[in-house]
Amino acid sequence: MMRMGVDLGGTKIELVALADDGSELFRKRVPTPKNYPDTLNAIVGLVAQAEAQTQQRGSVGVGIPGVVSPLTGLVKNSNSTWINGHPLDKDLSELLNREVKVANDANCFAVSEATDGAAEGKSVVFGVIIGTGCGGGLAVNGKVHGGGNGIGGEWGHNPLPWMTPDEFNSTSCFCGNHDCIETFISGTGWVRDFRRAGGEADSGIQISQMMSEGHPLATQAFVRYVDRLARALAHLINMLDPDVIVLGGGVSNIDAIYQELPKLLPKYVLGRECDTVVVKNKFGASSGVRGAAWLWTK
Repeated sequence: MMRMGVDLGGTKIELVALADDGSELFRKRVPTPKNYPDTLNAIVGLVAQAEAQTQQRGSVGVGIPGVVSPLTGLVKNSNSTWINGHPLDKDLSELLNREVKVANDANCFAVSEATDGAAEGKSVVFGVIIGTGCGGGLAVNGKVHGGGNGIGGEWGHNPLPWMTPDEFNSTSCFCGNHDCIETFISGTGWVRDFRRAGGEADSGIQISQMMSEGHPLATQAFVRYVDRLARALAHLINMLDPDVIVLGGGVSNIDAIYQELPKLLPKYVLGRECDTVVVKNKFGASSGVRGAAWLWTK
């Protein structure tokens, strides 16, 4: 059975078609239209091209930067604002004449890594995408756990745990609250912290490069950053105790994180011991679109 996954992003829509063994049969991306009808048409067009080239009919899963509300059936919380308030799954199902599954893109990331990625074979997998923002997703036995409100995995919009006095009320989040985990451990948050300390950089990758060159402000910023990440993940471990935590996004490419986190997590995890594995993703930027395809499980 061919499985098609669609990654609906703010700048591009990507479709990948997978065989049963996870090998790619087709891949294409197009610019994202900034209105709802054209977005639907773009997805329908990609599906048609994939099926024409492969000569196969397949299932369709879609990852979005938001969720379909279980209460209303409409998309909410998407930064691609033109899809908010629309029944995306129902509209695509009607246009494609088959059921279409829609899930949050961070949940798709978790499903991808749990299916045939860095957490393959593990029962409870938490995925964290750390880039401009910070997304969290949860896969249980290879399937999305969205929850009754559709927001399962949104741990990044809880307050940073065990804050120091200078961290209280120091950040504002787009969600309307202060001191969210996302505002501290996203790449954007890390850069903001570095600049407040007098440094100049545009990304966490740049800060890590400066640290490797012995830049003292960069080293200090990394120490603060990885400690905040450890606190945030320890909070998650205390509640969920996943088998594996998989990191994605640009910040996940910083090797020093994987060296320091295991040293810090026991400091914050209940019982002062922690054997939770934190690993880098296997499929990089392709993990979300592959996870959308794997919404239709084997």
